[in-house]
Amino acid sequence: MIPAEPFGEGETGDQGEGRWRELARQALARLLRAYGTAQFDLCEDAVQEALLQAYQQWPARFPDDPLGWLIATARRRYADRARSDARRRDRETRATLLAPPVAPETVQRDDSLLVLQLCCHPALPRSGQVALTLRAVAGLTTAQIANVYQIPERTIAQRITRAKRRLGELDQPLPPPEQAGESITAVLDVLYVMFAEAHHTTAGAPPRDADLAAEAIHLARLLRRSVPESTESTEVTGLLALMLLTEARHPARVGPDGRLTSLDEQDRARWDRDLISEGIRLVEQATPGAAPGSYLLQACIAALHAEAPDIATTDWDEILALYRLLEIVTGHRNPTIALNRIVAQAMVDGIDVALAGIDALEADHPGLPRLDAVRAHLLEQAGRAGDAATAYRRAIAATVNLAEQHHLRHRLRRLHHLLRLSDAHT
Repeated sequence: MIPAEPFGEGETGDQGEGRWRELARQALARLLRAYGTAQFDLCEDAVQEALLQAYQQWPARFPDDPLGWLIATARRRYADRARSDARRRDRETRATLLAPPVAPETVQRDDSLLVLQLCCHPALPRSGQVALTLRAVAGLTTAQIANVYQIPERTIAQRITRAKRRLGELDQPLPPPEQAGESITAVLDVLYVMFAEAHHTTAGAPPRDADLAAEAIHLARLLRRSVPESTESTEVTGLLALMLLTEARHPARVGPDGRLTSLDEQDRARWDRDLISEGIRLVEQATPGAAPGSYLLQACIAALHAEAPDIATTDWDEILALYRLLEIVTGHRNPTIALNRIVAQAMVDGIDVALAGIDALEADHPGLPRLDAVRAHLLEQAGRAGDAATAYRRAIAATVNLAEQHHLRHRLRRLHHLLRLSDAHT
């Protein structure tokens, strides 16, 4: 549970909640350092209890050192829980549980990345890695994680429980960032999932989770600073660039009424030029001599969109080539990449070719999200208003995202209005 009320004087809303998340992560990392990953459950429970106590006490008297206060309180809560468990154990186990940290912490550090790497330990299945990270690092509740994947909350709870149990069996120290090793791919994938959910929330209400987006970008920055130069570091840079370039569009992507605005209708003057400059600079640093990786290729595509003044002058030939390369790099296993490639293909080879590609993709992947929405947009561009309206209605029925539904309904109403005007003039 992460408090959503004001964190302190001058901090409210998402900013305050983000600070709570950061403190919770740091406190959890310190307890795991002190007592070991075998005590993950006890450490997490202790931090949650300390957060609740802070939420109750800090409005009256805010501590000079919030993190130090939270760590000290969480350690006391941990000791209370450990003593309770120890009544059912022998004296040796009790002594181990209550042992003080190996060395006192004298330097403030950001241990967020260490907790992230622990949650993405290669001994855990991918489903467990993602669920545990979203819980322990992003601070999402079990219900929120279940909503992300549209699966029962009980299933997510079981995944988290199994992941914690497995970490307890391993009982390893927090891995240093420079030894990310084989976990780096899992870390990148989980960060991508975090950012994708933040940018386009599953429920669509709200359409974007600004705090979760900031968390993902913060962790990507930490990861980039800590990973040595290698193929993996190139992908880290690519993912960070992709996040920044995507985040830059947000001011024009969601209107004041919460309605989504598609790329072709966005006011590009509202894009965040500072984020775009940083993202493009990262792409330019990473691409020379780099082997093409999934995240770097996506960042290159995002950079081409960011550099273009409008849809008409976008380098669609290059974007199409990059999407084709991305399909090869990902082994043609991601139909969403194929769908995005078809959108680019419409701009290069024409709408008829793209619509044929949509039909072929649907035959292989029936029920693919956004497929009918893309088809509707292409049909509308082709002047086939009646067919487009039918596709829009199918797309609305197929999506559970409220913001996306609102956007599609708006386009359908606009299409009906154009149809009525056309009928009036015939």
